Amino acid sequence: MHNAASVSVSLGSLGLFRFFGVSWSWSLAAGLGVYLGTRSWKYFYIAACTAKRDLNGLYVLLRVKLALWRYMHNGSNIPSIFAQTVKRHPNKPALIYEATGETWTFTQLDELSNAVAHWARGQGWVSGDVVALFMESRPLQVALWLGLAKVGVEAALINFNLRHDSLVHCIGVSGSQAIVFGAELADAILEVSASINQSMVRFSTGDLSAEHLSRLGAQALDPILASASRHSPSPCVPSKGMNDRLFYIYTSGTTGMPKAAIVVHSRYYRIAAFGYFAFRMRSDDIIYDCLPLYHSAGNIMGVGQCLVHGLTVVVKKKFSASRFWEDCIKYHCTVVQYIGEICRYLLSQPVRPSEKGHKVRMAVGNGLRPSVWEAFTERFGVAQIGEFYGATECNCSIANMDGKVGACGFNSRILPNVYPIRLVRVNEDTMELIRDSRGLCVPCRPGEPGLLVGRINQKDPLRRFDGYANQDATKKKIAHDVFKKNDSAYLSGVEGKAGMAAIADTAGCFDCNDFFQKVQRALPPYARPMFLRISTHVDTTGTFKIQKTRLQREGYDPRLTTDQVYFLNTRAARYEAVDEELYNAIVEGKMSL
Repeated sequence: MHNAASVSVSLGSLGLFRFFGVSWSWSLAAGLGVYLGTRSWKYFYIAACTAKRDLNGLYVLLRVKLALWRYMHNGSNIPSIFAQTVKRHPNKPALIYEATGETWTFTQLDELSNAVAHWARGQGWVSGDVVALFMESRPLQVALWLGLAKVGVEAALINFNLRHDSLVHCIGVSGSQAIVFGAELADAILEVSASINQSMVRFSTGDLSAEHLSRLGAQALDPILASASRHSPSPCVPSKGMNDRLFYIYTSGTTGMPKAAIVVHSRYYRIAAFGYFAFRMRSDDIIYDCLPLYHSAGNIMGVGQCLVHGLTVVVKKKFSASRFWEDCIKYHCTVVQYIGEICRYLLSQPVRPSEKGHKVRMAVGNGLRPSVWEAFTERFGVAQIGEFYGATECNCSIANMDGKVGACGFNSRILPNVYPIRLVRVNEDTMELIRDSRGLCVPCRPGEPGLLVGRINQKDPLRRFDGYANQDATKKKIAHDVFKKNDSAYLSGVEGKAGMAAIADTAGCFDCNDFFQKVQRALPPYARPMFLRISTHVDTTGTFKIQKTRLQREGYDPRLTTDQVYFLNTRAARYEAVDEELYNAIVEGKMSL
């Protein structure tokens, strides 16, 4: 009787999928999934509500997976995929540098990256060697890492905000043989010059005097590239495939020193392709990329659309809220990128004609708050938000494909094992995984917060986890016995902008100005705590772990605590005591975070 009901449910779902216009092949697959997944009417109801979205997700997943299989079978990599793009669009603009207005066609980008490849070979670097890149966003940065990749050399893309110990750490942890830095960061290099391995070769790009180069022990790279061959280099030996290392991207470093995340060729393709297909980008789209190229959002989700799919990308040196829409109009942009608070910054700008005179139809990024979402789309006339979630190194990226306000993605209830990710319960105080009587992780109920995990399968390019240059750091991101016994899964985390630092000041002598001077020297802007909470003591659990739950609940509201709370006013360059007036200004978005 139970089997008969299950058959009826699956047949009913088959008819419903056909009613929504889904093809017979996908309808049959989904109907089978309904039958095999569960045999309850509740499941059928959920499946009926999510069928169209989930089948669209399945289509995107299979399309990316099929392309990856083809590239792996053919021995392709990102440089060879780019070579195909160049053949399709030789004279089309590939990258436009907003700072100078310079346009690079696909052929010009290819030829300059060839020059980089010949220069790298001339230095004696071989497949598997590493070269650090430390510069503000510019098209040359793309040509550098792409050219290095053509001869198997891996770039380490270093955050240009780093200084002192963090900078030295990032250069060293990658095992770089050389560093290429922008002239605008010469002073930062000079500050750590004595701490960098003296055998590391140094090159500078941009305008620096001979005297300055001499003090830095660096060579001018621009004239070397200008005289290098523009012809394609011979293949690297050993050759690199889709599962070999392409470059390193660093984590933000708000919970410790930045970690060098390994990006293999298949991961680069996967991120770019998911963005293209999930959000229905078009070949004639022009992307406004105001995000840093040392990060995956700017360099893969953005620039990746250029290298892989042939779109034109406008590279902005640094985000500017006041110039944002003017730039979009000037370069006829149809897609913009955002991250974190960018959309809120734009909303805080005064109304100007350019905000409605653009051709932007979609904004792609992550971290858009539900409270900002609708205000952004309505005021600026942006029809589609392509919100997604996923760290550079993770295997559990998700995307909002149906435009549900506030959502960053979904997990299919029809075919959950096709893309095995899950929200699992954690102890909110210790962030340790909660396990059941079998020792397995406990799935979250609908609406319950938890930690996103993804089952690891190193043979599947969509589910592999390549980790970090540091093996100990890699092991910390892997849990076992998660979905079932003896499996392994990637543990996501929150390494975004620093929030609050709670400080125990038993002597009552804490000095805000002195603290700010020290964090300014030691930490990049995004890693400096936005709020300070000064307490006479810090609560701990029975096992002497810091009790965070109450602090998180009370936040920075001065009405909820007798502790002194301070806010980092970045414009005034100081920490200021939070009273009710300042608290309300922050909540209302009048203060820049």
